[in-house]
Amino acid sequence: MGIAPSGNLLTCPILNRFILFRKLQQLWFIEKQLIGVPMLSKPQFCIYASTKRNSAMASLFTVLAVASVLAISGQALPNRPHSLRPWSNPFLRSSGRIVGGYEVDIADVPFQVSLQHDFGHFCGGSIISRKWALTAAHCAASSEDPRMSLRVGSSLHSQGGQLVPVKRVVQHPEYDYSNVDYDFALLELTEELELNEDLYAVELPKQDEPVQDGSCLQVSGWGNTQSALETGAELRAAYVPAVNQEKCVEAYASFGEITPRMLCAGFDKGGKDACQGDSGGPLVEGSKLVGVVSWGKGCAEEGYPGVYSRVATVREWIRETSGV
Repeated sequence: MGIAPSGNLLTCPILNRFILFRKLQQLWFIEKQLIGVPMLSKPQFCIYASTKRNSAMASLFTVLAVASVLAISGQALPNRPHSLRPWSNPFLRSSGRIVGGYEVDIADVPFQVSLQHDFGHFCGGSIISRKWALTAAHCAASSEDPRMSLRVGSSLHSQGGQLVPVKRVVQHPEYDYSNVDYDFALLELTEELELNEDLYAVELPKQDEPVQDGSCLQVSGWGNTQSALETGAELRAAYVPAVNQEKCVEAYASFGEITPRMLCAGFDKGGKDACQGDSGGPLVEGSKLVGVVSWGKGCAEEGYPGVYSRVATVREWIRETSGV
């Protein structure tokens, strides 16, 4: 990536892929993976421009480029708000949250957690023991971040329950940000949780335990409303059927790779799905955690089921890393 003669920033293909296809709250992804400075530090260097892409996604007009002015000129720009437009492309619908879902109480999903940062809720996760939680790797880019914490035991992501700092983040060693494979991260907490009826660990599957096609699964989270930094106050959930793997591979053939570590769920005609801000949250079959919200084309779009990280494929890694 560099600066064109005209002064425009050149397209960054890897970043484009993330913005197009992943259900990120990932101003934070940009911070950690591409810039390496705190998101709220000054100055910020995210610049938005529009151009038409001559590809299978010709209807998309979003190009996001990131550059470090310090690296180019040795000087910082004057402080001003970044112009990164939050989820302004047609692949990421602004209707947001758990699309087509319903409000639930934390007692219905007592393992659900909200990942918090300086700017509030940014991803979901699941309690797997008194000391550990599981989320998506794309939600947790840094191995240590004193600003990250979990809100647990509350139906609201902004208040109630307990706010517990995260001691350590362990991304799956095979996590591949280019195709979002092995999208798992374990979060070790600074203190043990006090479990109760509104707060307890989710059941985990056995290694390579299958999910049957058509199984009724539940996804939950707070998700986004109208912008990337505005999330739904109330916890929501939706029921979605597990989708045949070959059918999902075919659906995403032009947009992204569906690997054996991925699980797809959703209706043929769309209407119910996870969305931005739900990333990292739980997909359960009954009381068992079978998936982690990962990515997808839009939110609840017809013909494109949500894509989840398949928990059973990394059960041994979870055990070896956390002892759970």
